[in-house]
Amino acid sequence: MKGIITGLLLLPLSLMASAQPWKVDSDSSNVSFISIKKGDIAEVHHFKSMAGTFDDKGQFSFSVALASVATNIEIRDERMTSLLFEVDKYPKLTLTASVDPNLVKDLAVGSVKVATIDAQVDLHGEKQQMAFTVSIAKLSDTHLLIASVAPVIVNANSFGLTAGVEKLREIAGLSAISKAVPVTFSLNLTK
Repeated sequence: MKGIITGLLLLPLSLMASAQPWKVDSDSSNVSFISIKKGDIAEVHHFKSMAGTFDDKGQFSFSVALASVATNIEIRDERMTSLLFEVDKYPKLTLTASVDPNLVKDLAVGSVKVATIDAQVDLHGEKQQMAFTVSIAKLSDTHLLIASVAPVIVNANSFGLTAGVEKLREIAGLSAISKAVPVTFSLNLTK
C-alpha cells in the first residue's frame, strides 16, 4: 500500500518532467550559409547565437540573433548587420512550425527519421512559408539532433534584402553578390 501511495505522489512529478520542452543548445548548434561573390567565389558563414524550443504539442519556435553573424572578417560582419540585416530594426530571424509531436514521441533512442516540415520564416519584416527536409535523430531520451538533409535556398528578394545586398556589393566594389543563398543547420535539443 505504501508503494502505491508513493507512486501516486511521484506521478505528477514524472508528468511534469515529460512535459518539459526540448531546448536548442546554442553552443552546440549551427546555422550556416554560403555567400557567392564575383560569380564563383563562395564563402561559408555562420551565426553564433540562437534559441528555440519544441514542446510536447509539436510547437517549434526558433530564433537567430542576426547581430551574431560570423564571416571571419570583422568589417564584413559589421556591414552585414547594419546594411543587410538592419539589426537595429530587425534583430532576429524567427521560424515557427507545427510539427506532428509523434515524430519525436514515437522515435526510439538511436533511431533517425527524415521528414519535411513546413514553417513560417520571419526575416527583415517579411514572412514566408518554407519547406525544410530534416533528419531527426533521437540520441537519448533527453537529446535530439535535428539537421537539414539538403540546403534551404533563401532568396534575398523574398525577404526584402535585395537593396542590402546591392549596398554590400557597392561598398565592397564587387561585380556581383548572389541573391540566392544556401542555408544549412544542425540543432542540438536537450530536455
